[in-house]
Amino acid sequence: MARKRILITGTTGLLGQALVKSLTGKHQVLATGKQPQYPGNEVVDYQALDIANAEACKRITQEFAPDVIVNSAAFTHVDKCESERDACWQVNVKGVENLARAARRNMAQLVQLSTDYIFDGANGPYGEEDSPRPLGYYGKSKLAAENAVRAVGIPYAIVRTNVIFGAGEKVKNNFFLWLFKSLKAGQDINVVTDQWNNPIDALDLAMGIAGMINQKRYGVYHLGGADYLNRFQFAEAVADVFGFSKELIHPITTDALKQPAPRPLRGGLKIDKAKSDFGFNPRSLREVLTFYKEMAIVE
Repeated sequence: MARKRILITGTTGLLGQALVKSLTGKHQVLATGKQPQYPGNEVVDYQALDIANAEACKRITQEFAPDVIVNSAAFTHVDKCESERDACWQVNVKGVENLARAARRNMAQLVQLSTDYIFDGANGPYGEEDSPRPLGYYGKSKLAAENAVRAVGIPYAIVRTNVIFGAGEKVKNNFFLWLFKSLKAGQDINVVTDQWNNPIDALDLAMGIAGMINQKRYGVYHLGGADYLNRFQFAEAVADVFGFSKELIHPITTDALKQPAPRPLRGGLKIDKAKSDFGFNPRSLREVLTFYKEMAIVE
């Protein structure tokens, strides 16, 4: 396997940190993010980069000359995307356009992270060929980003995923971390029974992306977890593995939350193409949670 020069954006986040772990050593990696320094203790070649700044994207790609750019930077707060539409668009669409144009200078492959929120959630899980119909502004921005990548004329891979979870250095809360912290503290929580996905551990997702890059795959791929379940079932699994009380978990439906952004209820992604094309093989939810417990990933 030939070493590649890989530029990763958004590496201060959960997936970005997992990508750095998965690709460093095998390739020459430049990690970037909006923060002034990398949050972990690892020795990482890191530079600050705001992908919404076109000149900064141009400069860093001229200097580093990547073979591959993996864009894990995004405005992912689904409800804030409804109220802060310009900020969402600047990162999720303009930022992607900036990276795509910068990639075109030396025809680097752009790996763009997308989401099952581009679908309406009426009939999931979805395959790569299913027609998008986003319900909210977040999904619309991510679909626009996919179209922007296709329009520039560069080699690309669009990786759609859903409900990324795990632990990292100074990462914002994700669904798993919220469940773990709440249940460990003995707090009662309300969890929806009508939102279905196949959540994926960040490291499993990063390893899948690494496999796709190593085997030079292009086009659209769906990468999700092994188990298709609802959020309430996910919460019960966390309680089971870590020995928390299930009596703290109360079932509700999405309409009771009165969230600003609509959610695709039966979302999730079919992962057969990735399994077939490059051997993608994510762990089951209970395998991941058991690993977290045994390795004291969370405390």
